[in-house]
Amino acid sequence: MLDILKDTVIDTIKLLPFLFIAYFIMELIEHKTSNKTKELIQKSGKFGPFIGGILGIFPQCGFSAIASNLYAGRIITLGTLIAIFLSTSDEMLPILISEAVSINTIIKILFIKLIVGIIAGFLIDFITRKFTKQNENDKIAQICEHEKCHCNEGGILKSSLKHTLNVAIYIFIITIILNTIINIIGEETLSNLVLNKPILGPIIAGIIGLIPNCASSVLLTKLYLSEVINVSTMLAGLLVGAGVGILVLCKVNKNIKENIKIISLLYVIGVASGILLEFIL
Repeated sequence: MLDILKDTVIDTIKLLPFLFIAYFIMELIEHKTSNKTKELIQKSGKFGPFIGGILGIFPQCGFSAIASNLYAGRIITLGTLIAIFLSTSDEMLPILISEAVSINTIIKILFIKLIVGIIAGFLIDFITRKFTKQNENDKIAQICEHEKCHCNEGGILKSSLKHTLNVAIYIFIITIILNTIINIIGEETLSNLVLNKPILGPIIAGIIGLIPNCASSVLLTKLYLSEVINVSTMLAGLLVGAGVGILVLCKVNKNIKENIKIISLLYVIGVASGILLEFIL
């Protein structure tokens, strides 16, 4: 239990800078920019999936946490959010490097995640703009109102710190629960679920990828390195896995139906990509 608590504290502390950056940007946009500037920022989101896909491939899940907050404030588009979620590598990259995996293999894996993320992101934004009406209210203000942070009273810095603390406590509590459950179930039990089974492997790996912390990426990467699963199955799980990004999304975006749709979309894209890659790789 002490190890679980220690790991959870470390993981939460690592996220604090990313959470603060996200909220500082949101508060800055909300209180220091004009309506025209806000509209310009939102319109520039047309290139968001490309930029988001590149940022997501950096290790750790900090960017997915930032993305969830920025999407909840409608600073980035749904396509950008999905692009970051799909390309996020979390603990995969450090593990592959530490195990001396060939640079060509690492680049290939990162490239696949990047391309899937970018393509999916642009397609989602295209469909969203074409077939849905844009009816966005001031989402940043709504987040502040729900959190009762009284931003105008304390200033941008104080408000950003308060939002960061609220989300960090939420992540800490949920992560302890998840890590405890995973510890009780055991990694070996989870390992036996995703043997090299065509089609079924990526489907189950995708479910493991939905575990909203680094445990899923660690497990899937180690299973791949141990040759228990193939690269397609690993990628299916890693594409779905967005680290704590999903946790943060469920905390800050109060539209439960929308969150379910986003998570389902992420799962379908990740698993479908993994199944497709089984026939290509």
